[in-house]
Amino acid sequence: MNRTPHIILPALLCSVTPFAYANTQPDESTIEQITVEASPTANKLPVGTFDSPISNLEYDPRVDLQSRNMAEAQADVTIRGGIFENTGFRVGSATLLDPQSGHYFAEIPIAPQMLSGPDVLTGADNALYGMNSSVGTVSFGWKPIITGGSVSLGTGTNDFNLQSIHAAKNTQLDSLANYTLGFEGEYSHSQSDGTIDNGDHDFSRASARVQLASEHSQTDLFYGSQDKFFGWPNLYTPFGVNETEDLETRLWMLNYKQTYADNSHFEVSAYYRTHDDHYIYSRENPSAFEAFHKSEVKSLALSGRHTQSNALAINYSAQFIDDSIESTTLENNFTSRKYYKLSILPQYTMALKANQQLIFRLGAAYDDTNRDDAEVSAIGDITLNTQNNDGTAQSLYLSYAQASQVAGYTAIGGSDSGGLFRSNYNLERETTSNLELGLLLEEQSWQLNSAIFYRKDNNLTDWTFNFDSTSARFANPVDIDTAGVEFLATKHFDTAKLIASYTYLHKSENYGAADIDASFYALNFPDHRLTLGAVYNPTDILEFRIDNEWRTQHKNALRNGHDNALFTQLTLKITPPQLSNLFITLAADNLWNESFEEIPGTPGRGEQYTLSATYSW
Repeated sequence: MNRTPHIILPALLCSVTPFAYANTQPDESTIEQITVEASPTANKLPVGTFDSPISNLEYDPRVDLQSRNMAEAQADVTIRGGIFENTGFRVGSATLLDPQSGHYFAEIPIAPQMLSGPDVLTGADNALYGMNSSVGTVSFGWKPIITGGSVSLGTGTNDFNLQSIHAAKNTQLDSLANYTLGFEGEYSHSQSDGTIDNGDHDFSRASARVQLASEHSQTDLFYGSQDKFFGWPNLYTPFGVNETEDLETRLWMLNYKQTYADNSHFEVSAYYRTHDDHYIYSRENPSAFEAFHKSEVKSLALSGRHTQSNALAINYSAQFIDDSIESTTLENNFTSRKYYKLSILPQYTMALKANQQLIFRLGAAYDDTNRDDAEVSAIGDITLNTQNNDGTAQSLYLSYAQASQVAGYTAIGGSDSGGLFRSNYNLERETTSNLELGLLLEEQSWQLNSAIFYRKDNNLTDWTFNFDSTSARFANPVDIDTAGVEFLATKHFDTAKLIASYTYLHKSENYGAADIDASFYALNFPDHRLTLGAVYNPTDILEFRIDNEWRTQHKNALRNGHDNALFTQLTLKITPPQLSNLFITLAADNLWNESFEEIPGTPGRGEQYTLSATYSW
């Protein structure tokens, strides 16, 4: 699986955000393009289960992944100090939404072999393409189907076992000139007793798609089914109980993309998603509290770019979402909502020199629902792209973007006076304003991405804790100002590659209330975070991959233990020359058995070691 984003310079990046390259169909220009691969992590596969679209994001410097049990079990993906509900997941042109809670946004039953990305969209690109995700969007595209496949078997500590098979076939159609018909399918399963007591899991996923493609178009029809059971102490509550979740996610998706004329394209996506959740507060005493939820989402989305001339183009995006939920306990205020979004971002490209472009974009986005006030948001940026004769390139940009979203059903649609999770009926639409300055430097063997940004979040929905009322979490609005700095550097050697990053975040918050003692999410962020990854190939037989993440977390009254943490994932891949198309992998995650609580009050994961063998064709 290749989860390597591609950076295309100096053709139009629109806004070249650090670690965020949104436009998979960049502008053709008279300036020659160069394409550079920049993987944000050394490892591409997880250690404790089969891979998913969000696997290894915990070592990705572009995001902060806060997991319960492990990333593939239940993970809150945050970007630039936002919270899990500020992050959207986009496939094709459509954002996958779950009405109950952002905890389930990342339940995506798609085999990663079928997807390109992840690309992390922030600033102007998130405002243009994101839907109900005010800070960032993790974006994926549908790959062309290529004939081939693989089968993997794995075992490991904690009674871990894994089985996975993937196969694809692409054939030329005789009856339809210049078209190919492709079929792709995948099945994966894993289970273990868990890296800590009562942290067991049993996961399975089946996904398949049919693809009709030509030189200028690609149509994909997809179905995926995912079933997950997992347990974890203090999964969502800090009360010392062994909680469990049983999740079933089904996704139908139809996607069509078309290129036309001179560097113009559009993509239409439609999906139907159901998500069933059975939550048990105490596995030893299930009758104490349990909840059943079933959410249903239907959506139609369109995005694209129409080029008027070499200088003028229009970027656009639109989406409609209709969702509903059936809940036994948490939601009773309202159980359905319709969402609308339209964004238009015209751009003008000015050639300054033979090797230099100045690109202006200025537009707006309109967000509305049938239950909330509408919001109009401004989007704009200026980008200076330079391509030098020696093959080096630079991109400097300044952007300002507004975005908005509404709170999930658990935050606004449940009980405000009883139960473990207290809703707030007065929550208003959340709005975000983001100003940033960024620089990308590209040399023959290295690259540097950097940015400084300042974001204002108004009426951000957070979950808070009061020590005088220890039986509940409360949904409360907060105004937060966030300042941040980001650096990501990649260096290539003859037999090795190094990846290093540093991020700094500072927040100033105002809850407008005195009875808030701790925040589970909005104030759960690293003040400082470093990542260091390496890929080393000493011979054709051996390959070493290592990812490290060190952080110093903002102090939180609910966190047990230290605020500092060091995580390491190490993989050794052996490719015996005597056995064609077979490789063996030895992998370790959380090598130092770090017990840091990624979510305050929820125990961190333990160490995991696995041995696997993969045969490909």
